[in-house]
Amino acid sequence: MFNGFAESAVSGGTLGGFLLLAFALLIGHALADYPLQGAFLATGKNRNGDPSDFFGGTSVPKRLWLHALTAHSLIHAGFVWVITGSAALALAEFILHWIIDLIRCDERISYNIDQLFHCLCKLAYAALLASGMRMPF
Repeated sequence: MFNGFAESAVSGGTLGGFLLLAFALLIGHALADYPLQGAFLATGKNRNGDPSDFFGGTSVPKRLWLHALTAHSLIHAGFVWVITGSAALALAEFILHWIIDLIRCDERISYNIDQLFHCLCKLAYAALLASGMRMPF
Protein backbone atom coordinates (compact mmCIF):
# COMPACT_ATOMS: atom_id res chain seq x y z
CA MET A 1 0.00 0.00 0.00
CA PHE A 2 1.56 3.28 -1.12
CA ASN A 3 0.64 6.80 -0.26
CA GLY A 4 0.13 9.19 -3.18
CA PHE A 5 3.67 10.55 -3.09
CA ALA A 6 5.33 7.13 -3.13
CA GLU A 7 2.94 5.82 -5.79
CA SER A 8 3.76 8.68 -8.16
CA ALA A 9 7.47 8.50 -7.37
CA VAL A 10 7.87 4.82 -8.17
CA SER A 11 5.38 4.39 -11.00
CA GLY A 12 7.28 3.29 -14.05
CA GLY A 13 10.31 2.11 -12.09
CA THR A 14 12.49 5.02 -13.18
CA LEU A 15 15.77 6.14 -11.70
CA GLY A 16 14.15 9.50 -11.10
CA GLY A 17 11.45 7.88 -8.99
CA PHE A 18 14.04 6.04 -6.94
CA LEU A 19 16.03 9.23 -6.40
CA LEU A 20 12.95 11.22 -5.41
CA LEU A 21 11.86 8.61 -2.89
CA ALA A 22 15.40 8.20 -1.55
CA PHE A 23 15.70 11.97 -1.14
CA ALA A 24 12.40 12.13 0.77
CA LEU A 25 13.46 9.26 3.05
CA LEU A 26 16.84 10.89 3.73
CA ILE A 27 15.11 14.17 4.61
CA GLY A 28 12.89 12.23 7.02
CA HIS A 29 16.00 10.66 8.52
CA ALA A 30 17.67 14.03 9.00
CA LEU A 31 14.59 15.44 10.73
CA ALA A 32 14.13 12.41 12.99
CA ASP A 33 17.81 12.04 13.90
CA TYR A 34 18.59 15.68 14.64
CA PRO A 35 15.85 18.18 15.60
CA LEU A 36 13.28 15.57 16.63
CA GLN A 37 15.69 13.50 18.70
CA GLY A 38 16.74 16.21 21.12
CA ALA A 39 19.12 15.94 24.03
CA PHE A 40 16.78 13.87 26.19
CA LEU A 41 16.34 11.03 23.67
CA ALA A 42 19.98 11.23 22.53
CA THR A 43 21.19 10.80 26.10
CA GLY A 44 18.38 8.60 27.36
CA LYS A 45 18.60 5.99 24.59
CA ASN A 46 22.14 5.08 25.59
CA ARG A 47 22.09 2.39 28.28
CA ASN A 48 25.67 3.39 29.11
CA GLY A 49 24.84 7.10 29.43
CA ASP A 50 23.92 9.24 32.41
CA PRO A 51 20.58 11.01 31.92
CA SER A 52 20.36 12.10 35.59
CA ASP A 53 20.57 15.80 34.63
CA PHE A 54 17.10 15.48 33.12
CA PHE A 55 15.67 14.34 36.45
CA GLY A 56 16.98 17.10 38.69
CA GLY A 57 19.30 14.87 40.62
CA THR A 58 16.60 12.36 41.53
CA SER A 59 16.86 8.74 40.54
CA VAL A 60 16.54 7.87 36.87
CA PRO A 61 13.68 5.50 35.98
CA LYS A 62 14.91 1.94 35.53
CA ARG A 63 15.42 0.91 31.93
CA LEU A 64 14.83 4.46 30.70
CA TRP A 65 17.10 3.64 27.77
CA LEU A 66 14.61 1.05 26.48
CA HIS A 67 11.83 3.63 26.39
CA ALA A 68 14.00 6.35 24.86
CA LEU A 69 15.53 4.08 22.21
CA THR A 70 12.11 2.69 21.34
CA ALA A 71 10.56 6.17 21.10
CA HIS A 72 13.41 7.39 18.88
CA SER A 73 13.08 4.36 16.61
CA LEU A 74 9.31 4.82 16.40
CA ILE A 75 9.81 8.41 15.22
CA HIS A 76 11.99 7.09 12.40
CA ALA A 77 9.48 4.36 11.58
CA GLY A 78 6.74 6.98 11.45
CA PHE A 79 8.61 8.97 8.82
CA VAL A 80 9.15 5.86 6.70
CA TRP A 81 5.46 4.97 6.99
CA VAL A 82 4.25 8.48 6.11
CA ILE A 83 6.63 8.81 3.16
CA THR A 84 6.18 5.33 1.69
CA GLY A 85 2.74 4.35 2.94
CA SER A 86 4.18 0.95 3.84
CA ALA A 87 3.68 -0.41 7.35
CA ALA A 88 6.04 -3.27 6.45
CA LEU A 89 8.89 -0.86 5.69
CA ALA A 90 8.04 1.13 8.82
CA LEU A 91 8.34 -2.05 10.89
CA ALA A 92 11.65 -2.88 9.21
CA GLU A 93 12.88 0.64 9.95
CA PHE A 94 11.81 0.39 13.59
CA ILE A 95 13.70 -2.87 14.11
CA LEU A 96 16.80 -1.91 12.12
CA HIS A 97 17.06 1.57 13.61
CA TRP A 98 16.70 0.17 17.13
CA ILE A 99 19.47 -2.40 16.56
CA ILE A 100 21.85 0.01 14.80
CA ASP A 101 21.50 2.63 17.53
CA LEU A 102 21.93 0.03 20.28
CA ILE A 103 25.18 -1.11 18.66
CA ARG A 104 26.28 2.51 18.28
CA CYS A 105 25.50 3.34 21.91
CA ASP A 106 27.57 0.33 22.96
CA GLU A 107 30.43 1.86 20.90
CA ARG A 108 30.78 -1.19 18.68
CA ILE A 109 30.49 1.04 15.60
CA SER A 110 31.41 4.67 15.04
CA TYR A 111 28.99 7.55 14.56
CA ASN A 112 29.83 7.66 10.84
CA ILE A 113 29.15 3.94 10.36
CA ASP A 114 25.88 4.35 12.29
CA GLN A 115 24.79 7.08 9.88
CA LEU A 116 25.97 5.07 6.87
CA PHE A 117 23.87 2.07 7.95
CA HIS A 118 20.80 4.28 8.46
CA CYS A 119 21.20 5.87 5.02
CA LEU A 120 21.73 2.48 3.38
CA CYS A 121 18.45 1.31 4.92
CA LYS A 122 16.64 4.28 3.37
CA LEU A 123 18.24 3.61 -0.01
CA ALA A 124 17.21 -0.05 0.22
CA TYR A 125 13.59 0.91 0.95
CA ALA A 126 13.56 3.26 -2.04
CA ALA A 127 15.13 0.59 -4.26
CA LEU A 128 12.57 -2.03 -3.18
CA LEU A 129 9.68 0.28 -3.94
CA ALA A 130 11.16 1.59 -7.19
CA SER A 131 11.68 -1.98 -8.38
CA GLY A 132 7.94 -2.50 -8.20
CA MET A 133 8.03 -4.79 -5.19
CA ARG A 134 4.76 -4.65 -3.30
CA MET A 135 4.89 -4.75 0.47
CA PRO A 136 2.57 -7.18 2.29
CA PHE A 137 1.17 -4.37 4.46
